[in-house]
Amino acid sequence: MSLSVKSPRSLRCLWRGWRGLSSQGGVMNVFDRSMKRRQKQWASSLLDSDKYDYLRDEVGSRLADRVYDVSRTFPLALDVGCGKSHIAEHLSKDIVERLFLTDISDSSLRNRKKCEMPTQCVLADEEFLPFKENTFDLCAVLSHIINNTKYPVVVVQIHQVLKPDGVFIGAMVGGETLYELRCSLQLAELEREGGFAPHISPYTAVTDLGNLLGRAGFNMLTVDIDEVQVHYPSMLEVMRDLQGKKFLLFIEMYGNEDGSVPATFQILYMIGWKPHESQAKPAKRGSANVSFADLSKISKLPTDPQKS
Repeated sequence: MSLSVKSPRSLRCLWRGWRGLSSQGGVMNVFDRSMKRRQKQWASSLLDSDKYDYLRDEVGSRLADRVYDVSRTFPLALDVGCGKSHIAEHLSKDIVERLFLTDISDSSLRNRKKCEMPTQCVLADEEFLPFKENTFDLCAVLSHIINNTKYPVVVVQIHQVLKPDGVFIGAMVGGETLYELRCSLQLAELEREGGFAPHISPYTAVTDLGNLLGRAGFNMLTVDIDEVQVHYPSMLEVMRDLQGKKFLLFIEMYGNEDGSVPATFQILYMIGWKPHESQAKPAKRGSANVSFADLSKISKLPTDPQKS
């Protein structure tokens, strides 16, 4: 099988068009793509990097469960921003026959986890997917953030590369993530400084996801929330981020009796389908032949025939 690749020119035009829309709405790009690329390169090259993958592996497993729930075989699938391939290791070749992995870090692709199905790696930024329209049957994304939450270029391009009736299944960190850390930092700074500054990257709120997917052209949307709570054995693991009063306040507010401290991660899962004529459609407005008045009369009828 051969895949067609968009030219860099067409990718730049697509990006300029969406950037123009975002600038009109006063939306700021809060994430530096080159910095994110360097961070991923550095993290994936650490000798002990595997011991920090527990959260991605857990979420990747839960996302794979949602792929199995679709009850369909996908001849060609795409994992966008795959990292070390935290989703593919939980999938079988009976469900996904062939898989493309993309990431901005070549180090992550080299250190990817093994999986059953044939895979092909493509070094690419998730905001510049180098594939033509109507290519993939499934697209999966396990992402920390999506840059520019008003006009998400990533989701728009995913919609383009999916075939009609293709499905997008994604997971990303939600707005209530690390609330223990946020609250302790804010309270400590309010007391000491009279105000506080953000120390954690902004996350997407669950209320935004339906709008984002709908604007990108997806239908039959499903959004659900999950929480993963990690218990650190002690505060030694988080002392680099907390100092002095902030450190003591964190223990006082959220510390467990055994000395461990929790960190809660809110995970937002989303499913959207690219429209196709075979999909179920809602009935036309006014096509119902039973009124609410009739239904209310039926509900008042006695259920015991002996009482009628």
